[in-house]
Amino acid sequence: MQATPSIFSFPKYRAEQKAAPFLPMSRQEMQKLGWDACDIIIVTGDAYVDHPSFGMAIIGRLLEAQGFRVGILAQPDWHSSEAFTALGKPRLFFGIAAGNMDSMINRYTADKKIRSDDAYTPGNVAGKRPDRASIVYSQRCREAYKDVPLVLGGIEASLRRIAHYDYWQDKVRRSILLDARADLLLYGNAERAVVELAHRLAAGESIDQIRDLRGTAFVRKDTPEDWMEIDSTRIDRPGKVDKIINPYVNTRDLPECELEQRSGGEAAEMEAEDEVQILHIESRVRLDRSKTVIRIPSFEKVSKDPVLYAHASRVLHLETNPGNARALVQLHGDQEVWLNPPPIPLSMQEMDYVFDLPYARVPHPNYKGAEIPAYKMIRFSVNIMRGCFGGCTFCSITEHEGRIIQNRSEESILKEIEQIRDKVPGFTGVISDLGGPTANMYRIACKTREIEAACRKPSCVYPGICPNLNTDHSALTRLYRNARKLRGVKKILIASGLRYDLAVQDPDYVRELVTHHVGGYLKIAPEHTEQGPLDKMMKPGMGTYDHFKKMFERFSKEAGKDQYLIPYFIAAHPGTRDEDMLNLALWLKRNGYKADQVQAFYPSPMATATAMYYSGRNPLRRLSYKKSAERVETAKGEKQRRLHKAFLRWHDPANWPLLREALKTMGRADLIGEGEMQLIPSSDEVGTYTSHRRKNTPGAARTAKGKLLTQHTGLPPSTQRLGKNVPHSGAKSRPNKKRTERSG
Repeated sequence: MQATPSIFSFPKYRAEQKAAPFLPMSRQEMQKLGWDACDIIIVTGDAYVDHPSFGMAIIGRLLEAQGFRVGILAQPDWHSSEAFTALGKPRLFFGIAAGNMDSMINRYTADKKIRSDDAYTPGNVAGKRPDRASIVYSQRCREAYKDVPLVLGGIEASLRRIAHYDYWQDKVRRSILLDARADLLLYGNAERAVVELAHRLAAGESIDQIRDLRGTAFVRKDTPEDWMEIDSTRIDRPGKVDKIINPYVNTRDLPECELEQRSGGEAAEMEAEDEVQILHIESRVRLDRSKTVIRIPSFEKVSKDPVLYAHASRVLHLETNPGNARALVQLHGDQEVWLNPPPIPLSMQEMDYVFDLPYARVPHPNYKGAEIPAYKMIRFSVNIMRGCFGGCTFCSITEHEGRIIQNRSEESILKEIEQIRDKVPGFTGVISDLGGPTANMYRIACKTREIEAACRKPSCVYPGICPNLNTDHSALTRLYRNARKLRGVKKILIASGLRYDLAVQDPDYVRELVTHHVGGYLKIAPEHTEQGPLDKMMKPGMGTYDHFKKMFERFSKEAGKDQYLIPYFIAAHPGTRDEDMLNLALWLKRNGYKADQVQAFYPSPMATATAMYYSGRNPLRRLSYKKSAERVETAKGEKQRRLHKAFLRWHDPANWPLLREALKTMGRADLIGEGEMQLIPSSDEVGTYTSHRRKNTPGAARTAKGKLLTQHTGLPPSTQRLGKNVPHSGAKSRPNKKRTERSG
């Protein structure tokens, strides 16, 4: 598979045109620009905000810079095709996306309840986009203009590109490409693919002929004659299998990999236990990876066989490194869904090009100043990078953006801060975030490109920091310092999630962060305290959290500041037992944390943890039909999921009846009582806790002033100590004079 040319090398489709203040949303706006038609129309489930945090703005401005006329249909009325004709017939294609979120996650909570709001809609109004928006929008576009090519993109299409478990229907659905009847699907960050696609269509090429773009999925009748197909449609049968020291590293091509050099010691022991077998044993003749496709189990097979679903998930995740990934093919009935390898990450120069485009940085004037919560949250923030190599199994960032970090230059970032200062209404001198999917992965990468291109590990930081990873944060520290020096900038806050196991490798960075960039509290996500769930999440143990906490408190003291950590935890994650949640609740009480809102595990499409949830197997380890094979326990029933959330909110009287019943069933009635050794009281009459969500409800019980503070109602927290001697399985109790709360 040949690498797609740089976006800078494409010839202009037309003479360079002046950027419009906004991309048009109506015929009237098109007329003002002198347009008789659009080349490309982007259909999106979000309100149109011309800001680089919104996908439609990036793709629209990028295509505009290439000379194309681009229109936007934002949140069109999907009940008929009429709204999809508002801008007329596009010359090249409809680009269809559900928005910045999967439309089902956007509308439903983890408990499958309909949300009452939509942060991507003016006025925070719910119901402005349909369920499975990509499919519905595609149907309406086809009804409006049946001969116009349909191109799917965005996170909903990206994470549903093959057969996938759908939490809301509790079944495996086929590729969204087929349900939408689209011509092409672009997955991941698709700047290169969409630009080349537009130019090739403009040059007269048929979309049915465009089958060589990386990061695309399409229907193909059969495997081309010059390709080698590897059959991976079933798990290994019992018998002798050649030893694979580390299935995540291409050892044939990279003998110098440090993990492989240590194969006789600690690393080998770990891999022997966690070995992941691939179904095929490649021949001794090296195959041309650019002409090799892996056949994974069909939609019909994975929809009926959870073990094969877990296997297909594992194969897909092994083929995510652009440096060595091979194409995948999956049969759906009599149709073959073909996935080309992932897109090549953008270079720093290319990232600067994308983010330096002339964004208005505000919502379209049609909204007449109506508040769009998602925009309000990010209007003073700056995205400095893309991607994440953390590999957390419950997260799909890697499957969408990739695990190779794509960075902007410091110059480009500082320029954007100045634009915010000079152009964005309401700026008071505070940048709310310099970050991305992870706050502190900026310019962190493998020591060499050769190792990076050959590696097949799902995470660079689990079960420990890879020795090949350069953990130097100096570029990020320098960026913070130079950003603070800009005229008119009073404060730079860091709100993106911090990978604290990475941060502790560079104390100078932690000192810089804590001294200058924490606004009273810092949110981090240990996610759990127990090793069982943490292993299924691929997250570090609590020892790393304790290490970071000590550094945070020491540097806060040196800076003369009262600052607090807000730890986030997740309930009902695959691999979590009731006992694990009990131990987490005891840890929370011993450390004085009272969570106001909590998050239960949400099985999002394509995530590894979702494969665990559906299949009951761990795709990261050996898969087998044997009864002795490892099973992954998961809280699926409504009552058990409520119980796991209740353990996180052990302090809420509304949860005490459920917790009492559970503690008695678990044989831990000794934790019921009014003493410091107990988790919950024996009577509902004890306590006056009122959640943040009810504190403004008329007639609701009020919490005494100073007794309970959250990140919503102010910090620092109360100095009241709670349950300092509550026992914890396998852990020594220790007092903690500081108490914080969090909202998940």
